[in-house]
Amino acid sequence: MEVFSGRPQGPERHPPVGRPRERRASLLHVRSAAGQVFLLQVVIVVLLVVAAVVGMMLQAARDALQQGRRASVIAAQSFASAPGTAAALRSRDPSAVLQPRAEEARKRADMDFIIVMSTTGIRYTYPYPREIGKKFVGTIEPALHGRTVIEQAGGPPLPAGKGTDVQAVVPVTDSRGKVVGLVSAGLTVKNVAALWLPQLPIILGSGAAALALAVTGTTLVSRRLRRHTHGLSPVELAQLYEHHDAVLHAVREGVLITGADGRLLLANPEATRLLGLPEDVRGRPVRELGLPDPVMRLLSSPDAVTDEVHRAGDRLLAVNKRPTYPQADRGGSVVTLRDTTELAAVSGRAEVARERLELLYEAGVGIGTTLDVGRTAQELAEVAAPQFADLVTVDLLDAVLRGWEPTAEGWRQLRRVAIGGAQRMVPVYPLGEVITFSPRSPQTRTLQEGRGVLEPDLRQAHGWREQDPERSRTALESGLRSLVTVPLRARNVALGVVNFYRTVDSPVFEPEDLAFAEELAVRAAVAIDNARRFTREHAMAVTLQRSLLPRGQPEQDALEVAWRYLPAEAGVGGDWFDVIPLPGARVALVMGDVVGRGLHAAATMGRLRTAVHNFAVLDLPVDEVLGNLDDLVVRMDNEEHTGAAAEDHEGEGVTGATCLYAVYDPVAGACTMARAGHPEPVVVRPDGTVTCAGVPASAPLGLGGYPFETTELFLPQGSQLVLYTDGLVEDRTQDVDVGLERLRRALGGSGNRTPEETCQAVIDALKPSHSSDDIALLTARTRTFPPSRVAEWEVPPDPALVPSVRAHCRETLRQWGLEETAFATELIVSELVTNAIRYGLPPVGVRLLHGRCLICEVSDGSGTSPRLRRAATTDEGGRGLFLVAQFAQRWGTRYTTRGKVIWAEQTLPDGTSAAPRLAPVDFLLDQFDLDQFDHDPFDHD
Repeated sequence: MEVFSGRPQGPERHPPVGRPRERRASLLHVRSAAGQVFLLQVVIVVLLVVAAVVGMMLQAARDALQQGRRASVIAAQSFASAPGTAAALRSRDPSAVLQPRAEEARKRADMDFIIVMSTTGIRYTYPYPREIGKKFVGTIEPALHGRTVIEQAGGPPLPAGKGTDVQAVVPVTDSRGKVVGLVSAGLTVKNVAALWLPQLPIILGSGAAALALAVTGTTLVSRRLRRHTHGLSPVELAQLYEHHDAVLHAVREGVLITGADGRLLLANPEATRLLGLPEDVRGRPVRELGLPDPVMRLLSSPDAVTDEVHRAGDRLLAVNKRPTYPQADRGGSVVTLRDTTELAAVSGRAEVARERLELLYEAGVGIGTTLDVGRTAQELAEVAAPQFADLVTVDLLDAVLRGWEPTAEGWRQLRRVAIGGAQRMVPVYPLGEVITFSPRSPQTRTLQEGRGVLEPDLRQAHGWREQDPERSRTALESGLRSLVTVPLRARNVALGVVNFYRTVDSPVFEPEDLAFAEELAVRAAVAIDNARRFTREHAMAVTLQRSLLPRGQPEQDALEVAWRYLPAEAGVGGDWFDVIPLPGARVALVMGDVVGRGLHAAATMGRLRTAVHNFAVLDLPVDEVLGNLDDLVVRMDNEEHTGAAAEDHEGEGVTGATCLYAVYDPVAGACTMARAGHPEPVVVRPDGTVTCAGVPASAPLGLGGYPFETTELFLPQGSQLVLYTDGLVEDRTQDVDVGLERLRRALGGSGNRTPEETCQAVIDALKPSHSSDDIALLTARTRTFPPSRVAEWEVPPDPALVPSVRAHCRETLRQWGLEETAFATELIVSELVTNAIRYGLPPVGVRLLHGRCLICEVSDGSGTSPRLRRAATTDEGGRGLFLVAQFAQRWGTRYTTRGKVIWAEQTLPDGTSAAPRLAPVDFLLDQFDLDQFDHDPFDHD
């Protein structure tokens, strides 16, 4: 067997006789292999240097352009989202307001221009004022529809001079989402040579070093090769290798060569097949190859063997073994193997059956681990490939992905949701693409017939090929061979199809493969349908809950508010929050949590939120609001446990609901709070200090009969009140104390943040990767009424002093610049003060608040409330409140510990509130007879 050694017979190592010694004269001769390798290395180094320079130039240019695009978008969006931009666009002179802001923003952002324009493209700002009022040069149509436009365009002169102009156009929207203007920002991309020229010496130096290393390495390698090849030329070595390789591949016997150290030196393909060896066996010890014990002992033994029979897996092998160099005492051996069994086919079928059973078990365990439709489909593809098929695709109806009930109308159009196996080798429709199947395609047939379809040879599958001729041709050229497509059916309803493909490297599908594919699809379809039904129920619950939560922020002067709501992954709960404007410029903040999950919890949350709104309208104290809410929860619990309740009703009542109710008064800067089993709110002072509000803990709602303690905090302007539910600070992985400490750290230094920034910072710091409970977060920054916007005085209980009250009112309105509302305000104040003097108890007080609207408040010590009624023709009074109701936008009564306050809100001339309902003057005069009063409400003396 000397033919495998690659060495001449005998121990001599001299070169062949007659070989001229001149061939060793030059190691790097251009005609030698070493010289040619050296020249190739030189060419490669030069090409790499050139490619590096060119690549650096292109990358520098691309980076400069991309940097310009990002900077333009960031600058445009930042200025468009800046406070006051939308309001300035609606002002009378937008250029006067926006030009200095735009120039300041342009200089800070290092941009060449920031342009604010109208929706028709007329510039309001520009670095050169002479260009203001002209038409913007660029594309604005997509931005008018709410999208961002990035383009390269030329325009008027810029401070940066010439260059590639990169500009971005973004919309400016008001609070209702309407596009009120556009903002464009851009810059001139400079020459990129300065970015890559400093790197050129490094590249050239690296190339020179590489050339030096190439020379040294080639010389050393050439000398070593000549020692190992005994002076044989490359042509001779190639011929010798070709002869040896031809023999090794031609023989139908396995050949193994082992060394003296027990390592495998050579194994031909037949030996690799017979023993099931991996590809990288050369050089590995025989004991590490995982061979059967008889074969491993035979290879490790130094004894010669002749025609011994050994079992290797399901094969019976005849083995012969001889030493490689018996005369040289070098060790090692040559082993030949010959397959003598005819049981391979039977053993193969048994192995296939065992693998199928294992695959079905893996499918039962690995498919349906989550309730996500897309993930379940991907699990099916990963289980089936490559154990059963080389390529697996799953296509589902859009209705299944949305959680809807699937119908036969959508069979022609399916969406690709999962791909497993060799998708990189075979061109297939990508994930997410909607595929329209032809009527003759196997997918349409399998859906219509309700059974699997086998296409053993795709070259003859005309229906499959006509689906997409070009893609089908490319797939066949890539090696796609056969197909089994099976419908995914659950509850006798088709959800989609799963396609199993095999390539030319695998055997074609057979009828027994079709039966196995149908069994696999049945198991997967049940899991997919469960995920679909969960998706439907989850979407319904989320939709219901979001419809019950606030849609937008109400208009009010007391607080700057921001919130976040994150539903749980496993289903929605009963968390809710609210911001309710109250009379007297006050605002109520509500945060609640209903124990439970699903539609029942969301519906219960909606009932409680509605109840809190109704109780807040009555202007009750905070403890009474929680008391009334507690009574409502008790009644709801009783309803849940009555015999009339459905046996399968979800939930067990709402006992355990929690709620926090707070009322903030911006005039006094005080916040009154009470909580029923809810987590304590956190207060962030303007200096960034984080403290707990100190609200006493009371029993949760639904226990009945327990009082609710209140506390009053005085919050300076700029303080932030943070309300949250327990899902933010408590979960299965951490205790509530740990969550509270993390919340305090996240709020640290938040004194200068806006509520929106505070909410985002808290969510980023505390949001769990997998939320098991809803998270509701509400942040409110306090505002206070300036003393100049508040006017109040006491009124002695004397009707004769009413004219002086009107005079004070008139003077105050004149100082506020509200002369247009003086008539109506004097009338309202006159009537309310007169009623308080006549029918109430002292002390009588008057307070005017100038905010979004004008608020008139008259207080007295009586607990009786006036009632609006229509006076008869013969009545001498009863028309005062009617006039108040006609001239005021809203009016009402709230009770205090010292009596009551009758309040009325009026529209300001600038239209910040809705216009009041004004009755015709003649009708009012008919209802109001001045002669019937003993005081003159229009007296200005």
